[in-house]
This record gives sequence, structure tokens and C-alpha cells, in this order.
Amino acid sequence: MERILFGDNQFFAVNHISDEKSMAQSIRFKEDSAIIRTLDYAIESGIGTFMCTTHDRIANICDVLRKNPQKYAEFKIFPCMPYAHKYANAVTELGIAGTLKQYVPGNFFGSLFKGGVAFLSKDFLAIMELLIDAEMKMFKGIQTPVIFLQNVVTDLLLGLGMKDVLVAFHDYVQKKYNAEAGFITMNMPALLDVLENAGIKNPIICASINKAGFRMSGGKALYEQTLRTRTFRAIAMQVLAGGAVSPKEAIEYVCSLPNIQSILFGASSKTNINDTVSLIHQYDGVYQPSK
Repeated sequence: MERILFGDNQFFAVNHISDEKSMAQSIRFKEDSAIIRTLDYAIESGIGTFMCTTHDRIANICDVLRKNPQKYAEFKIFPCMPYAHKYANAVTELGIAGTLKQYVPGNFFGSLFKGGVAFLSKDFLAIMELLIDAEMKMFKGIQTPVIFLQNVVTDLLLGLGMKDVLVAFHDYVQKKYNAEAGFITMNMPALLDVLENAGIKNPIICASINKAGFRMSGGKALYEQTLRTRTFRAIAMQVLAGGAVSPKEAIEYVCSLPNIQSILFGASSKTNINDTVSLIHQYDGVYQPSK
């Protein structure tokens, strides 16, 4: 994984600071061309990986990447699934059958049969595989070396003690897509315990890691101890703590920590992208974090 990953919150009106900024971003990125232009800014700054949800509009972005293979030949995407709102909205608009027709890849009736049998037999793992295939359909032909499970599902499974499903996700994306599995969570230490006990070595875990302790279940001190003493690949997200920490202070803190393999951030402008990348390089030079 690269040191710096570019996120997608700003494209879909997700802002942890204010609703007003969310509305402004929604207007700014109304057209797909605005998203592509911002991704180009990120690429120009040296970022080669886009970590994003499986929002419907990402399919349009993938179409642009496929149509310009020379320009985006080395560009990678880390899909994060599932995007729950997409399915809820589709069921409302299209009904269950219509939603399956829209999102299920391959032969519809064959897939429906697989899903139906799985449901009747309570084979939830087969249903999960079907949904992964549905989410991955838009990324055909694009490099997706890591596929993430969103925290809304990761943490639900963690809370229910359903480690078998976490392992099944890990194994399926490796077998079917030749990719590594990543897990997004709001409880990094607890998730790492479960994954290690399940036999998953050196897992990829993306979690909120910031100076303010924002959305860090168990507390900042436990996270710092986990980073110092455990073997896993950490991705730091929400490093600005929802706006509670200044960019300079936030980047200095996260770069000072051991075992942070990647830093994930989103930005709306070329200036903010370049400034954040420069800060990461600056403090990497000071602290020389482990890769």
C-alpha cells in the first residue's frame, strides 16, 4: 500500500465539521467531471490510490478510468463495501426483484437461485459472496489490490462475535479477486484481537487515529500501545478528528506514530491536496515512520 491514500467523503457531501460545508460540497461535485478533476489533482501530487465507497456514481468514475487506460494505467482503487444507502434507495425505487436485476452480476436467475438457496438454508456466507460480487461489478478491469469491509458491518460482526463472517470475507476476496482484505473499524484493538485469534496474520485495518481520540473506541492510549506492540498494517483515517485538530498538528501526530502504513484523507481543492501531501512528506522526514 502507498503511504498516502485519497478518500471520497468530500464527493458525496460527507463532512464532519458542518452541514453547511456538506451542502457546498454536494453542489461543487454535482457533475462527475468535478470528481475526475479532483482525482487528477491528487494524481499530480503523487497519490496513486483512491479509497472509496461503492456509491453509484463511482461506477461513472470507473468508466472514465477504463476509457483512458494510458492516463490511469497505474491508478488503483480500494473499494469499501457495502454502501448501504444504495441498496435501501434501490429497493424503494425498484423493488427487491428490480434491485437484484440491477446489481447482481452474471446470470440473474443463476445468481438468484444461489442467493435463494443460501437464504433458505441460512447459508449467510453464500449470500455475502453474492453481495461482494454485486459490489465489485463496477470495478471490472481496474486494479483493486485491497477490498475493504465498511465499519458499519465490521463493527456489527465484531459486536455479535461473528468472526467466521470476517474470515469468510477475507478468504473470498483473496480467492475470487486476488486481493487482500481490509477492515474499517471504530475499535481497532478489539478487531485486531479477533482477527489474530481467527488466524489472519498481519491484517490491514483502517481506523480513526488522531490526536483528539475522536472515534477511537478504547481510547487514544490503547491505540498507541497497540501500534507500538502488535503486528498489523494500520491505515489512519479521520486524522483531523472532525475538524478538532489543525492540519499541521494532526499530521505531525499521526506521522510520529509507529506502524502507520498509510494515511487516508480527502480534500476538495488542489491547494488542500498539495498542502496535506506536503505536510505528510515533511513530518515523515522528521519521524521516519515504519512502513
